[in-house]
Amino acid sequence: MVRRSVRFAVVGAALVLALTGCASNTPASPSSAPSDDAAFPADALITPGKLTIATGETAYEPYVIDDAPESGEGFEAAVAYAVAEELGFDAEDVVWVRTSFEAAIAPGPKSFDVNIQQYTITDERKQAVDFSSPYYEASQSVVALQGGAAEGVTDIAGLKDLVLGAMSGSTSATTIEEAIAPNVEPQLYSSNEDAVAALSANQIDAIVLDTPTAYVAANFYIDDSFIVGELPAAGVPDQWGLLLAKDSPLTAAVTAAVDTLRDNGTLEQLEEEWLGVFTDGITQLQ
Repeated sequence: MVRRSVRFAVVGAALVLALTGCASNTPASPSSAPSDDAAFPADALITPGKLTIATGETAYEPYVIDDAPESGEGFEAAVAYAVAEELGFDAEDVVWVRTSFEAAIAPGPKSFDVNIQQYTITDERKQAVDFSSPYYEASQSVVALQGGAAEGVTDIAGLKDLVLGAMSGSTSATTIEEAIAPNVEPQLYSSNEDAVAALSANQIDAIVLDTPTAYVAANFYIDDSFIVGELPAAGVPDQWGLLLAKDSPLTAAVTAAVDTLRDNGTLEQLEEEWLGVFTDGITQLQ
């Protein structure tokens, strides 16, 4: 199962910061130098003494605010700096690079130590790359146009006869098939942008996106749209991990860092700080 999260611009940084309740303005800045612990393979770093982190060629909210991961603002930017801190890096020793989603997931050498851009952990992908343990588990939600065929739908049964859209090969597409099992063949698109365009043009009745993206899309991007509701989990959980090169010497250390952040409550705190406004209070479709 292949998944790519939505790739389109949404609201500006000021609006998102207001919605998230005055989130942190600066990345974490630990006082320690990169770890000298023998368990951390410092000689495996792309650049000695630096942690090179990749994100998308354009990084979008709420995962990175204002396409500026170095600010530490946005859920994934904040997670990245928290992982770096746990590994023993000062904020100024984090180097950001950009990659396309597809290039990073392909087999072969990497230009980064870790990559964070909503990568779902799957067995298929593990054949080509490594993943850390999950830092987030995403749900999927349905977005539709006001006054359209989906208005008034309150359960999954009401979705079955609608024309639904999603990106081909995505977790959203899998969720349509497994959680909804529609009577009408869903329309699949090469990108989320194409799916959004089809909805905006009334070519389909609704689209499925991960819930934080669905909130932003419905409230700030797609005119006259709303969230119908959140779908139950289907198939393999949509768990996101940091991506590393296959058999990277860094995988164990990065996984340990993520596990520590989960155990000490940091991931939960960052999720609430940056994603809570996008996921709270959405109707659960049954």
